[in-house]
Amino acid sequence: MASPRTLAVDIGGTGVKLALLDDKGRIIGKSLRVPTPMPPVAPEALAATIDAAAAPLGQFDRASVGFPGMVRNGRVLTAPHLGTEVWAGFDLQQVLAERWKKPVRVMNDADVQGFGAIKGRGVEMVLTLGTGAGTALFEDGRVLPHLELAHHPIHGKKTYDEYIGNAALDRKGHKTWNKRVERAIGILRRVVNFDHLYLGGGNAKHIPFPLPSDVTIVPNTDGLTGGIALWRGEAETSSPLRKRSKTAKRKNAKPRTGPRSMGAPGPARLAGARRGDPPQDPGR
Repeated sequence: MASPRTLAVDIGGTGVKLALLDDKGRIIGKSLRVPTPMPPVAPEALAATIDAAAAPLGQFDRASVGFPGMVRNGRVLTAPHLGTEVWAGFDLQQVLAERWKKPVRVMNDADVQGFGAIKGRGVEMVLTLGTGAGTALFEDGRVLPHLELAHHPIHGKKTYDEYIGNAALDRKGHKTWNKRVERAIGILRRVVNFDHLYLGGGNAKHIPFPLPSDVTIVPNTDGLTGGIALWRGEAETSSPLRKRSKTAKRKNAKPRTGPRSMGAPGPARLAGARRGDPPQDPGR
């Protein structure tokens, strides 16, 4: 029996990337990119765009979709760069499954990229720098409940999206934007106390300053290859992608040795101990 092929879709604010993956999560052939329709994007219009873009890639058995917003059980709750007013409550997972007549799983795009980047050790964080800013958190390889940190204020009334998103890069220029990114890394270090931070997204390539050893720039293809994890046992047991039966839960259950906590997975880092702690505010 042939191994299943997975269609991986990474929806961004300006572009949609697609590729076929083998059962190991490796890209088969070449990936494709098509422009994202201008916002507000009607859900059915985006679904049709994805459908048309996927056709040249050939046959697939299932699909993994990364979506730029809050997603729960395949249903979109927010879509700040596509138009929350038209997306809120839309069951993208169900609609694509019915369109393709194949199993589909939809998850936040930063969470999917994280699955492609992480090593599965300790507390790992993903920060994507693209149209906006996306974040994801993992503990020992398991995705934690998604938080839209990008919409939390970081400077005055400015959110991470507004402070280090693409519009800020265009408006403030590379020098100020990079100072802001460095400050954001330091704040996230203090808030999360991560063991490793992965920087992704199209604008990560504009970072020229030296990064500390626990911060790494990862390729955009992680947003595609991470899609294979949505079909692995660890992704199914750690995220609310699909309800499982009681039998399946008992089968996959592991004994717990004590309460889990994000508090201190490793030695606490002192403020200012590494490059990446918040420098003086680079601008308003």
